[in-house]
Amino acid sequence: MSVYFYEPNYLFDRFFETALGLPQLQQQVQRTDSTNTAPSVVRPRMDLHEDAEKNIVTASFELPGLKKEDVNIDVHDGRLTVTGESKISTEREEEGYAVKERKFGKFARTLRLPQGVKEEQINASLEHGVLTVTFPKAVPEAAPRKIAIS
Repeated sequence: MSVYFYEPNYLFDRFFETALGLPQLQQQVQRTDSTNTAPSVVRPRMDLHEDAEKNIVTASFELPGLKKEDVNIDVHDGRLTVTGESKISTEREEEGYAVKERKFGKFARTLRLPQGVKEEQINASLEHGVLTVTFPKAVPEAAPRKIAIS
């Protein structure tokens, strides 16, 4: 049996972002361009899926427009942290005007890893704007060791 975790406010956030043009009000990050110092919100969506049969956990992050050079994955003290910086710039002409749009911001998401997971057991790939990180759910426990009394 698989367990699927999701973000319950995902649809609400998407509605306010797209339909009303309002940013999320959760995690604020400073913009990196010097002309506008207003806070920018960058929080990639994350889905967490647990497969009990294969004993693996898969975390998928939505990172549209980012390359693997823009994303860092660190493991420290039992936590997996995905960080990066979005520097997306588009240019187009519309009705005789040059339209330039830029989106800048840093992001970070952290997951607690199961006890005993080693860095070598973690795999990551970035395809079509989706970062997929897989790691074992639980490490097989070592058999208890007997200690002789002298």
